[in-house]
Amino acid sequence: MSEYKLELKQVVDSPRCRMYRQFIQSLIDNTNLRVGRYSQLYYYTVLCCYANFRTCYHRVKSVTYTLYPGEWICNISEIMKWFRVRNKRQVTCIMDKLQEKHLLKYKIVGQGDVIKYRLSGWAKYNRILEYNAPCQKDIGFFFMPVYLAAELVGSGKNSEMDALIDMWINTVYNDPQVKGSESAPVVYMRNGSGSPLIGYSELAERWGVSKATVGRYMKKLSDLGYVDLITYPGTHGSVISLQGYMSTMFQVSDVMVDKEEIAMSLCIKLKSNEIVEEIEVDSVSKSANSVSKLNVDILLAKIVSFINAQGFSCSECERLEYMLLKLSDCKEDIKSKINYIAEDKKYRLIVTCGGKRVLFEFEINLKKCEGESQNEKRE
Repeated sequence: MSEYKLELKQVVDSPRCRMYRQFIQSLIDNTNLRVGRYSQLYYYTVLCCYANFRTCYHRVKSVTYTLYPGEWICNISEIMKWFRVRNKRQVTCIMDKLQEKHLLKYKIVGQGDVIKYRLSGWAKYNRILEYNAPCQKDIGFFFMPVYLAAELVGSGKNSEMDALIDMWINTVYNDPQVKGSESAPVVYMRNGSGSPLIGYSELAERWGVSKATVGRYMKKLSDLGYVDLITYPGTHGSVISLQGYMSTMFQVSDVMVDKEEIAMSLCIKLKSNEIVEEIEVDSVSKSANSVSKLNVDILLAKIVSFINAQGFSCSECERLEYMLLKLSDCKEDIKSKINYIAEDKKYRLIVTCGGKRVLFEFEINLKKCEGESQNEKRE
């Protein structure tokens, strides 16, 4: 019988992102998040949230309208509530700006209090269903093109709501092209570096606001439980992880964000009273095929803490046994064996139950730390 393995991913090469309607509607209802006058990404996302996937008949003001995929019709008062504006003129101004960008076409029907719109290119990124039926607006998802979201973000000043949606669209999970994404869903702005590290200056330029405003955005989104901001010392920058991403996108339990594990993926050294994140050259003994017992204990303590946080109850069982094996890179010569010069080394840590059944396997990279004295490396 064939065996199948389900692997959850959100890859950076994907040209579109799933946007769940429940999530968008929760943003509409959240009045703690501000919407600016030029929040075009938010406005367009809301209109996509209500667009049809199939033909249906919808009755408004005692008149029945035929609506095709990519279309919707509603009272202007409803859109005023979604857009958080006070009058019809503000609604038409927003719709005009989106129409100028050729993102949609709209018209005022009825007695001037009903609006009907059609999104351009809807069928290109969203599947069109052939049968006729009412289209529910509170379940399911639609696809948002990544390039289109980037264009809307770059059109001017972005609000807190725009910033959150932009980060959601640019989140990557479990893609080997982006470091640290195997540990948690991280925001990656597709800059070609492969690193999710980002600074406030880069976000300020992207969102058309000041660095101080970016700081206020991130603090507020963190306080509201939307993001985890993982900062690193020096000029490394920060890693942004979205809370609730896994449960929304994949309907699975959210992972615990581990700052130390992401730091190891990014080769960032953390120094504090409790830990030194990167295991330096001194962790390798004079024998290139072994690791000192002290540093094995450090590695084990770190990994046991990680797998325990992920919900594996047996991680602290006394029957667990550990084997640390060197992964050969086939590049050693006689000189390196006689006079060991520490370079980047890879080891495999195998965790077994009673020495029989393999429970976990980890690959560990031991990095040489440049520009520090031996005393600093031992701290």
